[in-house]
Amino acid sequence: MTSVPQNPPQRPKSVGLAFRRVLALPFQILSLGTGAKSFIDNPVIGSVWLNRLGLHVLRLFVADRVMAFRRLLLAPTVSAADRAAFGRDGFILKADFLPAADFAALEAEIRAFRAPGRECHQGDTITHRILLDGETLARLPAARRLLADRRYRRLLGYVAGRLRIPGQWVQTIRSGVLPGLPDPQTKIHADTFQPTMKAWLFLDDVDGTNGPFTYVPGSHRLTWKRAKFEWRRSITEKMGPDILSARGSFRVSPDELAGLDLPPPRAFAVRKNTLIVADTRGLHRRGDASLRPASRLEIWSMARTNPFNPLPGLPFRLFDRFDLAVYRFWLTVQDRRAAAKGRQPAWRLVPPGE
Repeated sequence: MTSVPQNPPQRPKSVGLAFRRVLALPFQILSLGTGAKSFIDNPVIGSVWLNRLGLHVLRLFVADRVMAFRRLLLAPTVSAADRAAFGRDGFILKADFLPAADFAALEAEIRAFRAPGRECHQGDTITHRILLDGETLARLPAARRLLADRRYRRLLGYVAGRLRIPGQWVQTIRSGVLPGLPDPQTKIHADTFQPTMKAWLFLDDVDGTNGPFTYVPGSHRLTWKRAKFEWRRSITEKMGPDILSARGSFRVSPDELAGLDLPPPRAFAVRKNTLIVADTRGLHRRGDASLRPASRLEIWSMARTNPFNPLPGLPFRLFDRFDLAVYRFWLTVQDRRAAAKGRQPAWRLVPPGE
């Protein structure tokens, strides 16, 4: 009589893993129509064969043309001088942006403000952010006036290619405060393949001591040499040693930069109350801080929209609330995933004043 095993044989893990990969494939293909950029997290985006055929460069080109169209629609909202400066350099710089009294009120308000925030540890640097949502802005009248300022909204909106004001944070960058390697954000890089917007209204004077924002003028333009560079990197980056490059934020060496026929990087040593709005598809970095430790305080903004949507959207606050809900949900998911693995999330929650 044949005995029946008490414990039936387990299906090999490789079979389950293959099944999950098959189920995930349609979503990975659909993500080609989004801002997804990681070569290691998405086998379609990271496919060497597809990228040899030009998949990455195709996404790069289409995203570039779509954003050019969106900015064309928003061109009447900013001056011809600002459009020319941005088209040439990839950034708009406004010294003494706010009237002196308004800036003094904003600076005093932000320096005295205490609220829960999030912080990220990278190398020897801590980046701390407090989200300027409706609840927070109710306690910050000067910040609320800034976000209602028509010039501010239009400059950010033009570079971002959207009608609604992008997300806003109070950001503090503290360099040289942790043991470890240098901050990876001090390497020249592009944030992603698509045109994006980041903005800084500096509440501190910035110079070589506290890590000035540094940008390669004109590097936001999609030239033939840039396209060839991106094509080569899209083929090799999946197996490369730099994890941030493999996730779609290419780090660029000095030799590679020289081969792109671009000018030297420009470090922005600026006085407080200077606004910089930049396309961070362009090559940039956080400057080295000559003092250890060092810090800078700023109102920081970011927008990274769907790169293949040709419309700049609608200026309704309902959509702002939806974006905020999605952002908070994403943070909650990251918190839960990290807790399940017994570690801290990339952006950890910190109490007020810490």
